[in-house]
Amino acid sequence: MRQIIIAVLALLAVAFAAPMQASAQTPIVMKIGTATINDSQHEWMKKFAAILEKESNGRIKVEIYPASQLGTSPRMIEQTQLNSIQGVVGPPEFLTGVDSRFSILSAPSLFKDLAHANRVLQDPEFNKAFLALGADKGLKGVGLFISGPTVFVSRKPIRKLSEFEGQKMRVLAAPLQLEQVRALKASPIPMPLGEVLPALQQGALDGVMSCIPVFVALKYSDAAKYLIETNHGLISVLSVISKTWFDGLPKDLQDAVVRAGQQASNDVYQFSVDDINNGREAWKKAGGEIVMLDPDEQKKLISQLVAVGARVTDKNAKDKTMFELLQAAANRTK
Repeated sequence: MRQIIIAVLALLAVAFAAPMQASAQTPIVMKIGTATINDSQHEWMKKFAAILEKESNGRIKVEIYPASQLGTSPRMIEQTQLNSIQGVVGPPEFLTGVDSRFSILSAPSLFKDLAHANRVLQDPEFNKAFLALGADKGLKGVGLFISGPTVFVSRKPIRKLSEFEGQKMRVLAAPLQLEQVRALKASPIPMPLGEVLPALQQGALDGVMSCIPVFVALKYSDAAKYLIETNHGLISVLSVISKTWFDGLPKDLQDAVVRAGQQASNDVYQFSVDDINNGREAWKKAGGEIVMLDPDEQKKLISQLVAVGARVTDKNAKDKTMFELLQAAANRTK
């Protein structure tokens, strides 16, 4: 009888092991998307995929979809919340509708240079608080990094502050971006990225506020050849994933996802810096022109924008608290 029981248990062990082994050999698929291509957002996804597949020993397979293959940024955010896809990478301002605090990194005149901006974004206290936003809306932040300084492209040259007046400028639909363009007496026009180039070509837009890598990657010089290097703020990038998907992972894979997101955010910094510097040459090579405001005009611009962050965030207690946390990080990392 004892031998029979042992034999039966052995058969049961084999029977249960077979599907478990098959399951272990089938990786978990993670789909993440972004609206751009061949820039820091795309590069972060490639780094994240390579790191996570290694960290998870192949148990997670990351599929990356640049150039809005999975839809516009708002649609990808919705899909991530619903776990139809598992992640989206883009400027945090696109998530302002989820939580208005996502827009605070648009505040102008906070950072001395790119190295300082990167230190602020990776500051442990600020980074942890910012990545936690959206947790109650089905989103988990796993990466935060720079894209580039805030600049403009325009169909006409802008060499003086007064020449911004009346210009229709595309911005992200975030109060801090809207308000700083209004402070320059221009008209802010929120618009999905895929509609921007046709609008420039048709004259529905006079210009765009974003950063050099985006302008170069999307070939805006064909429609708006003047790049005005105001460098008055920062375009940052946030990577968020489905909290439902993340919560369903075993603890060791959750840890692997978090580590991969942080490492990719650190590793992509030099790519971003090089992309910005190379982008200037690529812009000129494509027939574009780079315009710098003279020092007096640049000072006027900064003086008009420096109070925008506090003025906008003062209207909401949660926004104000997060903005003050950002300011504190900026001060201690100088």
